[in-house]
Amino acid sequence: MAFGATHGSANHGRMWAIAIGVGIVGALVIAAAVASTAGNTVPESRAGVGEGTVTGYDISTVHYSLNASNPAAVDAVTFSVDEAPAEGSTLRIKLSSASTVWYTCTFSGTSVTCPTTTPAPTVDEVTELVVVAAQ
Repeated sequence: MAFGATHGSANHGRMWAIAIGVGIVGALVIAAAVASTAGNTVPESRAGVGEGTVTGYDISTVHYSLNASNPAAVDAVTFSVDEAPAEGSTLRIKLSSASTVWYTCTFSGTSVTCPTTTPAPTVDEVTELVVVAAQ
């Protein structure tokens, strides 16, 4: 009986050692799996806040070019701005508060030309000159 008791205690100790070993191996496997999960690659980027002064242009020397065949129709509007718009700037005009038509303009230095032939407004339809400029 003493042999059986001693033998049982040794088996019990070995069982605990095996259980602890299995637990350690399991923990290592879980740690390795967590460490090898897929990651994301995020490129460098920028974000920020800034401010700058936004100013308008002073418009001068406005001229309405009339159609040679029908002087009641306006073919173009030309004018000058106090400073040359930056390359790539967009300039547009509108000639009537009742109209939704915006005409695209071109510029060279401080001289701006806006063809108004599609559709050509008549002189009596021109009630205002709205200039929009953006760079």
